[in-house]
Parts: sequence; structure tokens; C-alpha cells
Amino acid sequence: MSLRVYNTLTRTKEDFVPLTAGFAGVYCCGPTVYDHAHIGHAKLYVAMDAVVRYLRFSGYRVKHVMNITDVGHLTDDADAGEDKVAKRAAAERLDPMEVVETYTASFFQDMDALKVCRPSIAPRASGHIPEQIEIIKQLLAKGAAYEADGSVYFDVTKFPEYGKLSGRRLDELEAGARVEVDPDKRHPADFLLWRKASPEHILQWPSPWGWGYPGWHLECSAMAKRYLGETFDIHGGGLENVFPHNEDEIAQSEAASGAQFARYWLHVNTLTVAGKKMGKSLGNAIFLKEALTKWSPEAIRLFILSTHYRSVLDVTDEALDAAETGLKRLTNTWRSLNETIARGGGEAAGLAEAAAAARERFTVAMDDDFNTSAAIAAIFDFCRDINSALASDAAPALGDLQRAQQALRETAGDVLGILREEAGETGDLTSSLMDIIIRTRANLRSAKQYQLADDLRDSLGGAGIELEDRPGETVWRRRE
Repeated sequence: MSLRVYNTLTRTKEDFVPLTAGFAGVYCCGPTVYDHAHIGHAKLYVAMDAVVRYLRFSGYRVKHVMNITDVGHLTDDADAGEDKVAKRAAAERLDPMEVVETYTASFFQDMDALKVCRPSIAPRASGHIPEQIEIIKQLLAKGAAYEADGSVYFDVTKFPEYGKLSGRRLDELEAGARVEVDPDKRHPADFLLWRKASPEHILQWPSPWGWGYPGWHLECSAMAKRYLGETFDIHGGGLENVFPHNEDEIAQSEAASGAQFARYWLHVNTLTVAGKKMGKSLGNAIFLKEALTKWSPEAIRLFILSTHYRSVLDVTDEALDAAETGLKRLTNTWRSLNETIARGGGEAAGLAEAAAAARERFTVAMDDDFNTSAAIAAIFDFCRDINSALASDAAPALGDLQRAQQALRETAGDVLGILREEAGETGDLTSSLMDIIIRTRANLRSAKQYQLADDLRDSLGGAGIELEDRPGETVWRRRE
């Protein structure tokens, strides 16, 4: 089975066929760096991280570009002209770049903690003003944009396919439906490419139309083109950005170049908190720095990836606690596997076949539009197979154990990022210490110090380690 992805543009699942064999160009809308990252950012970027990791796992060389919006991000009323970075800088009496540096560093700190792989390139909007101005010039030259009092607007009536991503039609976009219509617009759906800045505006640049700053939508078009070309493979982002942001990206990019912009559009659905929309104004925003003090990074990833990226995710303490419990089962299996390998294994066969079957199930799930939910189910079923094999009287053969180890590392570790590698790194030391403890207990029993031997066994039980006396040997395992 080949990789199939759900393309928002065509509203169907399609075979993924990249422009260049063996290479995937991926662009993802990045954060606006005016505050700390929250759980909504985690849902988007963990999901897209799994996409990029799986593409690499599948053999693609991936160039992953994710922009940093440090200027020109307008609020929900799209053309109100409020720059979130500038607003935060004014409120805190800081230079805008101080705000940008603080929250960019905070964002990557949180993403690193969540084991989200750094993008190949993370360009900033403020560093690509010339490229944005150049696109505006092209659009003006082609008659797809117009200037009005120092600002420049895109003329949606000059792009017949406007609305093809969101499904909206121009005649449905009624004047004043969202906000009071800008009197300089020719059509209510026209959008800003360049906004004239007032003298007191804290961030502005010179342009052929006077001092100003770019509209939010333009930066993605400029930076995607700069680093991936006029046409590239995958554009990822949040579902809430389909309209107007992604729709406007397509319009301005394709009107300027005459070529298709992104070929596959992947959109990550939103989340709720205990069934309610998350928002700072609602007082239920969950910032990642706080969440990471309560739950492990791997548990947060497991929680997010247990739901398909196109589904709504409901965040509750109970659900995250359950993910932590599930992660403990996975971690215990991984540790037991590594510790058994350290002891040398046995001669029983069968685990290699289970590993191959689990890897096949995992691949089939991920090939089906990155179905991480089904992929995780395959991993946990495989963990049960491993635990059964480890609990049997005959230990699995070393080669089989190593194949199981590789399968878990590739699927749960390399692709999904939910495996605590350190749990295996300490396996040799743990195994050696347990061998010493088991020998000490055997010596106590030989010396008829039964109470001390039982106390030792009970102390291990209190620490979650069970001993099982078998003919000629004692084996140990962690209690799940």
C-alpha cells in the first residue's frame, strides 16, 4: 500500500506522489511569537511532526519549512490592522524584537521538550520583507492588486478560483458579514497585501507605496516560494486557517506565478478543553510550560496522537492521566525487553514474526492518511505479544528479541516519538543490579535466612518488581 493523504483542496484521499521522486517539500504555518505556546500549538505541531517523521521513515528526503510570524499577524477581524507583536511590545514597553526573541525561544523550548523535530528552515516574516514586496509588485503588474492611499489590496475578482480551498463563493461573502467593510476595498473579500503604517506604528518598512508593513497572508507565500519553489508538495496547518489565511495564500501565490501553489493541503483539526472551546479570554487556555510540569512529554504526545489529526481532540486531566498510564505500560515493556536482551535471551521462536506483523500493521495505518490512532493500537498489541513472550517459561531467542526491539524503536520511537529511550539505556545496569540482588537472595536462602530473603523479595515488590522462582532459576519483571 502506498501513502495516501486527505487533501483539503480536493476533499478526497489521494496517493502521495511528490514533484521530485524521493523528495518531499513541506511547509507548515508557524506560530505568532507574542506569547507562550499552549496545548493547541502542541496538537498542530506534534501532528505535523509525525507527518514529517513518517515521510523520512518512508525514505523521503524532507525539507520542512515552518515560518515564524514576528510581524503583520492581524487579528480575527482580518483587516483591522492590529499587529499582535506590536501590540504586545507596546503593552510591555519593549522593542518588538525583544518580544519576538523571548517568545521564539520559549516556543522552541516547548517544542524541543515535546520532541518535535526542528524544521529544516524556520524563516521569519520580518527577514523576508523584500520577497513580500516583490510579490506585490508582480500582482500589481498583472492587475490582480490595486493601491489605495498607501495600502495595497488583492483583487479577488481577478482570481476566478478564489474559494477553491474553503468552498466559499464570492457572492456568499456579503459585505459587512464579519466586520465593517474597509472603504478602500473594491470588494468586501479583498484582502491586504501591504498596510500603510501610521507614524506611531512600532514596526514598519519602506516600500514603493510608502512606509508600512505586510499583511499576514503574504509572508507564507513569500517564504514558501523562497525555500520550496513556486510549487511544492505539502502545506500543513490548522483547520481554522483554511479561510481566510490559506485561501488568500493560494490566490496571491497563483495569481503572481501562474503556477499551482501547494499540491496537497493537510489540516489539523482543533481541540476543546473539557468540551469547551479553548481561549485565553475564557480562562481555560493550557500553556505547555504548565502542562509539562504535570505530564511527561511522551504522554502528551501519546495523548495527541491517539486521535487522528483531522479529528477534534478534547483535553481533560483524566485523558492525559490515562495517556500517562498507557505510556507506563509501553515503557515497562521496553525496559523488560532491553533487560532480557542484556541477559542474552533464550531459544524460543515466534517473536520475530510478531515484530514483522506489528510493523506491517503500523505501516498500513500510517499510509492511510497518517492514522496515528490505529498505529498506536498496533504498537500496544505488539507490547502484549512481547510481554507474553517474556513471561513464558522459555525465553525468546536473542535475534527475535532484537527484531522486536528494532520494531518498537522504529515505530514508537523514530516515528511517533513516544518511546522513552532512556528506559532502555539503563537496561544493562538494571539487569546487572538485579542479578546481584537475585544472587544475594539465593545465598540468604541457602544460609536458611528465609526471613531476610522474603524481606528482600517484598521490598522489591514494593518498588514494582516481581520475582518468580522457576526450576533452577529466578526471573524478575516490572509490574505494570
